[in-house]
Amino acid sequence: MNTRYLKLDTRNTRLLIRNSTSTSDERRATSNGFVLPLVLVAVVILMALIVGATMTDYHARLRAVNLKSQTEAMLAAEAGYERAIFWMSQQSDILTAIQNGSDNGSIDFGSATCSYSVDFHGFMGTKPVFRIVSTGVSGRPSFTRNVNVDVIQETCGWAMGSCTVPQGTSIASEVPVYFKNGEIINTPIHINKQSDSPDIADIFITGSPTFLQKVEMGEDRKTSGGSDKYSSVMSLFHSGITFDQPNVRITDTTAVQNKVTRFQNSTLATYQFTPNITGLPATPPFDSTHSSYKSSAVQLEFFVSGGIGYVRITNNCAVRLADQGANDYNIVTGSSPMSFHQYKIYGYHYRPNGTANQTTVPITSTYVSQTFGGYTSDPGGQIYVNGNVIIGGDSNSSADPNQVVKGKITVVATGNIWIGDNIVVDGTHTTDGNNMPTTANPNVLGLIAQGVIKLVDPGQSPSSPTAVAGYTYQPIGILKTGYSGRYLFDPTVVEAALTIGGGGWGAENVDSSGGRRMYSTPSDTLYVHGSITEVIRGIVNIGDPITNGYTKNYYIDTRLMSGILPGDIWLSGKYFPAPAGWYDDQIAN
Repeated sequence: MNTRYLKLDTRNTRLLIRNSTSTSDERRATSNGFVLPLVLVAVVILMALIVGATMTDYHARLRAVNLKSQTEAMLAAEAGYERAIFWMSQQSDILTAIQNGSDNGSIDFGSATCSYSVDFHGFMGTKPVFRIVSTGVSGRPSFTRNVNVDVIQETCGWAMGSCTVPQGTSIASEVPVYFKNGEIINTPIHINKQSDSPDIADIFITGSPTFLQKVEMGEDRKTSGGSDKYSSVMSLFHSGITFDQPNVRITDTTAVQNKVTRFQNSTLATYQFTPNITGLPATPPFDSTHSSYKSSAVQLEFFVSGGIGYVRITNNCAVRLADQGANDYNIVTGSSPMSFHQYKIYGYHYRPNGTANQTTVPITSTYVSQTFGGYTSDPGGQIYVNGNVIIGGDSNSSADPNQVVKGKITVVATGNIWIGDNIVVDGTHTTDGNNMPTTANPNVLGLIAQGVIKLVDPGQSPSSPTAVAGYTYQPIGILKTGYSGRYLFDPTVVEAALTIGGGGWGAENVDSSGGRRMYSTPSDTLYVHGSITEVIRGIVNIGDPITNGYTKNYYIDTRLMSGILPGDIWLSGKYFPAPAGWYDDQIAN
């Protein structure tokens, strides 16, 4: 019994052993089968992370490359725009340059390129508008940036080639003309670079005049040695001063001539005049002993009747010239380099009798539209005179008669324009004390002379004019109660855009030994509501304090910036985008 029992135990033990061994192997197999999938999963996850990181890095690099290409394309396009603007600023006459086809170019930056073009693109009122198209390309795949900008020439309130006046025949003889204490200059100012030696500031100031708007200088603020030329006057420029600005083209006689020729070609034949006095009797004051003291001119008188603006035109007037003052200089025609000479000033004039030389017409009868490149400007009046012009009329009272302009008109003279009266535009004016034409006022006058534009000295008028056969003495200005002789009213007001290609704007005979005939003593007040563009400064007063002449009060007529003035007279070398005139877009190729 016992033995058998032991055997059974042995078997059970072996069975237990066998069972125990089998369970251990199975556990090892199960463990091995579980780890392998985990490893595979880990490898897959790791590979996914690596691939993801690689793709993230790739896309980041791709975005960086694309961003670089986009930026390069944008900068290339804008560089083309800037190059086009620079090209425009260098042209003597931009419309002529465009007609000649010199209006496109390209730039290769290595990793990017651009191409640009400049074309005429219409009128803003009567002001030319130009379109610059610049395309920048960069990258593989390439990105293209297109820039389309409509630009117009800057309008400056008072631009001058030089803040000096000649005292002799050459530029080297010019002397400073100062902005003086008490003067109010409420207009932007631009002064061309003088390239003088020694290098001094190109603006001349005494005391503390008031500059209420920006001032632009063609020169740098500092000398080549680093000295600050403007430190002592910086506080006077209430709206700031900028340097290194493009020159105004008023000193470029070719540019001025192109403008005048284009104006003449677009003016109605009826309103083109060439005054002459070939039939003038050789008797005093026009006798042979005074042959250099006579000239011819057209007289213009502006007035309003029945709500209609008129201009009375008298052709073939005979002007008795007078001796000039020390500062009455203009440019010698065709001189290169620029040289000057003293010219005989306006004294008084006679008009021819009869009606053959006189006509009175509504200003609207002179209206034309300029056409260029298939575009047509807004209409405006144009009168062209191949010679001198006198603006003024007679009044035998002490009241200010004024020349009143109702309409839009520009007068161009190849000679001088002499002003012998106040000139104002009809319509609404501001009530803020400056009495400027309001922005909604549609009336405007432009005066352009290839000679000078000057206020005459009314004291030259004779008290007992000589009788001249076929002619009648024509006084201008006003009579002052209790005094003999003629005067310009105080204050004298000129509301016009003045462009002077042969010298400067100012008053004649201010520095004469006898003194200019003034309404008040020692000076009157001169208001200019408009703009001035002149080759050199023309003086309006002398002395500090003023001993003779006018105290200046100049105000920019902001309407001129919108292209209200008829005729293409814009001579600035600076261009800027027109309102809402900038368009750009980007293309990925």
